[in-house]
Amino acid sequence: MIYVSSSCVKANAIEDAVKLLVNQGFTNIELSGGTKYDENALAKLIDLKKEFNINFLLHNYFPTPETPFVLNLASLQPEISNYSLEHIKKAIDWSVALGADKYAFHAGFLLNIPLKQIGKKIEKVELFDQTRSIKQFEINLEKVLVYNNNRIKLYVENNVLSEANYKSFNNTDPFFFTSSKNLDHFTRPKNIGVLLDAAHLKVSCNTLALNFEEEFEKLYSQTDYFHISDNDGKSDTNLELKDGSELFGVIEKYWQPNKAVTIEVYSGMDAIKSTYRVLEKLNKCNE
Repeated sequence: MIYVSSSCVKANAIEDAVKLLVNQGFTNIELSGGTKYDENALAKLIDLKKEFNINFLLHNYFPTPETPFVLNLASLQPEISNYSLEHIKKAIDWSVALGADKYAFHAGFLLNIPLKQIGKKIEKVELFDQTRSIKQFEINLEKVLVYNNNRIKLYVENNVLSEANYKSFNNTDPFFFTSSKNLDHFTRPKNIGVLLDAAHLKVSCNTLALNFEEEFEKLYSQTDYFHISDNDGKSDTNLELKDGSELFGVIEKYWQPNKAVTIEVYSGMDAIKSTYRVLEKLNKCNE
């Protein structure tokens, strides 16, 4: 099934983002960050689901928290760790209420990223002790698993390591799970899967001088859930996926239909629709 992320369109209210996508013919929608907090958002989304027969998924930073923060289950700052855990619990509850069957959140970081720097170059700070941070991440994963109680499928998404951030930290990777290799740095419960963001992986492989196709093949076989967009390999710019591009060539080689894929293209509705058509073509060619 092909989903479109609500973050692909600009709106202050999540219901407006959903309506914009529905008006363009999309009824498989992944709810993500980018809209303002609304205490009545769940009720509004339930109504929209009924009215337009929408299939929803929730992702990472949604539902929008009342107090903004950067989600990090590996944080050694108790406040951030607890905020992150409670946020994910709420996302699980909302997923159940909206009939969503899966929810993914980003792997942890060895620092607390300032809100203003998320998605941009991060200023160098002293990193958390890796051993302690990994342990905290593992503890929180177990807590998430217990709270979920097999209600929905849970996934950890690969982070993106840009060239700028790698250089900012003196060629040190401050993030968990930027490649197949450092997915093994923490113990992931069997009931928590992998969400593979192809665009994140493309940037990280370029930064770390890894073979993108080899990394994609290793991770593709481990999951049934993907995020798709393209970029220049240096930063995550959420461009459309074009038939014939380098990224398309790799994806086409390993593509299997009947897996969940979310479009995360921020370059306009035409680019979103074009990417949707490319993915539809891949599904039909591989049936």
